[in-house]
Amino acid sequence: MTDDAPKTETDNASHPTGGALTSRTLGFAALAISVVALGFAVAPYFSGEVLGGSVRSYLIAHPEVLDEVVAARQSGEDGARVDAINAAVAANPALLRPDPRDPAFGPADAKVTVIEFFDYRCPGCKAVSEDYLRLMRAHPDVRFVFKDWPILDRDGPPVSQYAARAALAAHQQGKYLEVYEALMAERSLTPEGIDRILAEHGVAAPAAQRAIASPDTTRHIADIHTTAAAFKLTGTPTFLINGKTTASIAPEEVARAIEAAKAG
Repeated sequence: MTDDAPKTETDNASHPTGGALTSRTLGFAALAISVVALGFAVAPYFSGEVLGGSVRSYLIAHPEVLDEVVAARQSGEDGARVDAINAAVAANPALLRPDPRDPAFGPADAKVTVIEFFDYRCPGCKAVSEDYLRLMRAHPDVRFVFKDWPILDRDGPPVSQYAARAALAAHQQGKYLEVYEALMAERSLTPEGIDRILAEHGVAAPAAQRAIASPDTTRHIADIHTTAAAFKLTGTPTFLINGKTTASIAPEEVARAIEAAKAG
């Protein structure tokens, strides 16, 4: 996973949270090791005597301080990201209206709606996909909406784009969830592997290929890119629960947000 901010419709990266160290976190750690910079960063933790002595020696003896500095800065950035997304969503309420082209499951009049923006090649999306499906089964009274947002192709072959189009083609044949689950389970996607998954789940090839190449599918995915940009989303997966995002992609946090929305 990476954590670049979006520059173009396809120049994005996966969500900066999700359990593994990110490039940004590693960058913070490297920066923290700089004695001068870290001396200022951790000043509240130390007495004047310690700062006047050997900060480097102290940090070597107490490496947990580095973890605290990195965690504090990461938490601050996560909070800023959440605030920015929530403000952007609130400023664009029309973009939260149901789109009949999106795969969606659960009551149309549900009190709580969960929207996931995701890419089939995103490691974080793959890691939480089974838990996300379990959340769906655990909350039949909640509406779950899938926003196929292919952002990880960059300069390589358009595999994420093809996977999203294939899944939407499967949706037209009533086979979205099983194809979603299989695409997420595939460790390394290829166009051939995607076609195989469609065939294995009974998706009729001629109709699927027409849907994959359809201008309507192109417009649909373009509209998802536009919505993600308007919401200031920075990566995948991103979850919105009644228009509010979560600080992390952890399934338990999404579950808590669902319960809070139900209670509210």
